[in-house]
Amino acid sequence: MTMKFGKLSLLISFSVFCYAVIAVPETCPATNVGKCGDSDDWEGEFFPGISKIKYEGPSSKNPLSFKWYNAEEEVLGKKMKDWFRFSVAFWHTFRGTGGDPFGAPTKHWPWEDGTNSLSMAKRRMRANFEFINKLGVDFWCFHDRDIAPDAPTLEETNANLDEVVALAQELQTKGKKSVLWGTAQLFMHPRYMHGAATSSELEVYAYAAAQVKKAMEVTHYLGGENYVFWGGREGYQSLLNTDMERELNHLARFFEAAIAHKKKIGFNGTLLIEPKPQEPTKHQYDWDAATSANFLRKYGLIGEFKLNIECNHATLSGHSCHHELETARINGLLGNIDANTGDPQVGWDTDQFLVDIQEATMIMLSVIRNDGIAPGGFNFDAKLRRESTDVEDLFIAHIVGMDTMARGLRNAAKLVEDGSLAELVRKRYQSFDTEIGAQIEAGKADFDFLEKKIKEWGEPKVASAKQELAEMIFQSAM
Repeated sequence: MTMKFGKLSLLISFSVFCYAVIAVPETCPATNVGKCGDSDDWEGEFFPGISKIKYEGPSSKNPLSFKWYNAEEEVLGKKMKDWFRFSVAFWHTFRGTGGDPFGAPTKHWPWEDGTNSLSMAKRRMRANFEFINKLGVDFWCFHDRDIAPDAPTLEETNANLDEVVALAQELQTKGKKSVLWGTAQLFMHPRYMHGAATSSELEVYAYAAAQVKKAMEVTHYLGGENYVFWGGREGYQSLLNTDMERELNHLARFFEAAIAHKKKIGFNGTLLIEPKPQEPTKHQYDWDAATSANFLRKYGLIGEFKLNIECNHATLSGHSCHHELETARINGLLGNIDANTGDPQVGWDTDQFLVDIQEATMIMLSVIRNDGIAPGGFNFDAKLRRESTDVEDLFIAHIVGMDTMARGLRNAAKLVEDGSLAELVRKRYQSFDTEIGAQIEAGKADFDFLEKKIKEWGEPKVASAKQELAEMIFQSAM
């Protein structure tokens, strides 16, 4: 099949496992492993016991309902759904196994047949759209190799991807859904053991370019609004045998080629870089938001990219998620948010669902200051805990993540409408709201002038920062 790329989109390959032999839609419940036929056209239910998730309010005891997220409710002039633009990550939700560095997989979903076949990929895709329809979100994200199986040749792999993407486009149109972002998976295959755009092997660099070219075209075709480049194995293990300067130059040239191809195919989406400090390498070139911004400036790419900030990556780099969002926002680079968190006692990317109300409130203060993040959104780059193995846990995890962010938005709105915290901050810097302060901020006060003034004033009087009062005001909104 030949794809005709006419819209924005991005991709990840998966298949769907429940299939039927009759025209009337049937269900494929968890107990029917291997009993649902083998037609790619099967359109029954993968989650037959779960209806569309509804908002029932904070007093509800129903675990399959929203307590705080009310999609159509207006907060500070926008509907909740427009503040968030929630997205489901295909790889964690439908390809996550529950395995970790010290434990075997624990997830065995009822629609899986244990293969990575093309028909299985289509089943997963159907399950994906049933899931996001019932959850009530408008977007999904993918890696190319997660939605469609790899094959011996690039041509065969691309053909697999085309076939799954054709089904995804059909299901998107039917459900009025869209791709938030897509990306190429440039890390799992052994060819990428030295990196992709930073590989020491020219042929690997070229293969990565071909893979990104296809993934970007697929994202465009699916109407995707963003395309992500993320750390993966771009970085170094040892400086003894690594030419950092050369690798950085190669990475910049790779991005330049991506920009050129974006324009060539008419993709109007945003190109995003996802800062990733470590894992699997001990230091990666996109360590945090500031490092990524510096890289973009050095190589003249600052106007072509924004950043996809992942909260778990922020903590791995020694920052808070709020710090990374503010760094990106101040530099005009805030493009998208991967809403997850990590365990502070575990030193790797655990990708847990974010359930900390205070952190969510800080995140939403940044988003409000940015007047939202469209065409970006909140992607749940998060997975179930290893011990959570029921199908309904997929829904519960996303519900609690969405409710947490909704509570954060409600709290942040209270702080904005109350104004006390903003006034406290204003007062702290009010000494600069003077004629001389204005001169300093305009770059018109040199050292000679400032030395003269301090001799006139004498020892500075330093006021209290009122930190505890700020925390009191913040806590009052919880």
